[in-house]
This record gives sequence, C-alpha cells and structure tokens, in this order.
Amino acid sequence: MSDEFLETSGSDIASIENIEPTSPAWMAVFSLAMGVFGLLTAEYLPASLLTPMAAGLGVSEALAGQAVTVTAVIAMFSGLLTASLTRRVDRRIVLLAFSVLMIASNLFAALSSSLFVLLTMRVLLGIALGGFWSMAAAVAMRLVPAPLLPRALSIIFSGISVATVVAVPLGSYLGGVYGWRIAFLAAAALGVLTLAFQFCTLPPLKPTSPARLGTILDVLRRPGIGVGMLSCTLVHTGQYALFTYIRPVLESVMMINVSGMALVLLAFGLANFIGTLIAGWVLERSLRATLVIMPLLIGAAGLGLIFLPTGITGQVLLVVLWGMAFGGVPVAWSNWVAHAVPDQAESAGGMVVVSVQSAIAAGAAVGGLMFSVGGVIGVFGVASAILLFSALLIALRVRTSPYPAI
Repeated sequence: MSDEFLETSGSDIASIENIEPTSPAWMAVFSLAMGVFGLLTAEYLPASLLTPMAAGLGVSEALAGQAVTVTAVIAMFSGLLTASLTRRVDRRIVLLAFSVLMIASNLFAALSSSLFVLLTMRVLLGIALGGFWSMAAAVAMRLVPAPLLPRALSIIFSGISVATVVAVPLGSYLGGVYGWRIAFLAAAALGVLTLAFQFCTLPPLKPTSPARLGTILDVLRRPGIGVGMLSCTLVHTGQYALFTYIRPVLESVMMINVSGMALVLLAFGLANFIGTLIAGWVLERSLRATLVIMPLLIGAAGLGLIFLPTGITGQVLLVVLWGMAFGGVPVAWSNWVAHAVPDQAESAGGMVVVSVQSAIAAGAAVGGLMFSVGGVIGVFGVASAILLFSALLIALRVRTSPYPAI
C-alpha cells in the first residue's frame, strides 16, 4: 500500500481511538505480518492445488474451486461483524483466536475426506481472515507511536507480497511432489509458529470502541463513490476468476509439468512484487492512468494466453505481465481511497476490503461456472472481458479528485 494511504489511515485511526503507546512494539508488529503471511498463504493454496484437490476428493475442478468462494464470502461478513461481536474481548485474545482458527482450518482441510468437510474448514479460515483484516490497522495503532504507524502498517501488509511470491509456487511444488494434503499440513505448521510468535509478543489490548457501519454507508452514498467501488469490484472479480484457475491453464494450454509450473508461479509472484514497486512510481505521475492500465494489461494477458500462438516463452512472458500488472491494483485502489475520500479514508478502505472479498467470491463462482461450460478458454475469455470493461468504466466514469460529502 502507498505511503500516502498509510499516512491517511494512520491519522484517521489515531484521531478515532486516541490511544498511542510511548514506545514501539516491533516484535508484535512483525507477528502481525507473519499472521498476514499465514492467512494469505492458506487463502491462496487452492489456486495452486486445484487439480490434485479435485482428484483426491473425487469432484470436479469447478467444485473444488469453490473452496476459494466459501473463504471469501465468510471473510466479507467476518470483516464487517467481528469488531462489534467481540467488542468486550481483549484484542490480543481475539487475534490469537484467529491464529487458532487458521491452524484448525488447515489441519482439518488436510485430513478432510469429502468436499463438505473441506468447505467447512474453509469457513473457519474465512472467519479468521476477515476478522484479522478488520482489526489489523487499529491494533497497529496501539503497538507503535503515531509517527511510526505508516512504517508499522507497511511491515504488516508486506505479508501480502511475500505470500504472493512464496505461497502459490511452494504450494504447487509440495502438492506435486508430496500431495496436496502435505501442503495444507505445512500451512498448519506455519500457523503454529505464528500463534507462538503472537503469544510471546502481543501485549494485552483492552477493547475500545465498537465498529460503526453507519460511516461506511454515509461514504457510499456520496456522489461517485458507488461507481468507483463497482469498478474496484469488477477489476478484482476478473483477476480472481483468472487466478483461481491458473493451474488448469498452465496444464492444459501451456502443457507445463509440475516443476515447470512451480517456476512459472514463482515468476508470477516475483512479478507481482515488482509490479507493486512500479505502481508507486507510476502513481506519482497519474492515478487515473494506473487505475486504467492495470486491468487493461491483465485482460490483454488473459486473452493472449488462450488465443495468441506465442509459444512457451511468449506464454510465460504473458504470465509475468499479468502478475506485474496485478501487483499495482491494490496500491492504485488504496490511493484512490486517499484521493477520493480523504476525510474518511479508513472507512472507505474498509469498503475496499469488502469489495475485494466479494470479488474473490464472485470471481471464483463465475470462473467455476465458465469452467464447467467452456473450460479454461471460457474462464479466461469472460474474465478478460470483465477486466477490459472495467478499464473502460474507470476511464470514463471514475474520478480521482475528492468527492464531496453529502
């Protein structure tokens, strides 16, 4: 996320909670970053294990892909409701409970004998994922002094990039060599380490004020915010429809073996990380251009993978382009929040979280439907069309200057 967004969010949180420690608790901050890495690793695993998971459970890849849908849907509601439902509970206990849920989800997913059990375990992960994201910024504010909050949030959210680089290729490798269940057991072991780290470093954090949904609704009613959030949702829907079914396209279109697949997914993750850095430079010059170019490049790469006779080298380059373009999407939309709603950047940022989680669910669901009807060509064709349409909508309708309050 951009420094500008982090600074805006940091000042908003500090003004609302009015709690500031006298010295930073950096080890606690790093434990939260590890929590992000663990949660995102668990969330991403089905994308790299879709084919063996489906075979092991005796279901279609389209049905196995709904493990992503379930997690995203539950995370969306958990993100909205956790703060109010746990308003009297020490935040340290709540965060530790999320790590326990993460461990249980991965452990029992590895031991699951049916799709129903697997999906039930993914519900537990969704609760932990959404709840953690809803509390991360407010907890960070209570771990470091206000001037250090942007740095703390940067450390916490770096877990996203690390998970993107490591989780998918590592999951694909472990799943291919040792079986998909071992990959989930490894994620559970990571959860145990995270729980131990957080238990030793997180201080007691007595609850302060409950979450307020009214401010989010007020922001959504501002002129122009709705079309911006719709565009954000469409971009992420198209992306996650593609990403959920990346393994089938690597196998059936690119004809890559397990070892080669891990390398391609690693290249995707590294490109994603580099794209995040490049987006920061591009955003300094034009926010609108960044918002438009990123989904345009992802959509073009998706269509190129299924329709252009580029050969294996060209296809790998298209995957790298896709990963690099998506690396800039979260950064760009975080900056849009800071520009469009500077007085309520935190509330608008919460809306983006809900938008992204709902888009993950929608993307996996749309991808599953199209995979059943038209295979990987259907998935990548429809998802790319959604991305190209979103780029057009952003270019024509989304403003980057502040929207007036009503």
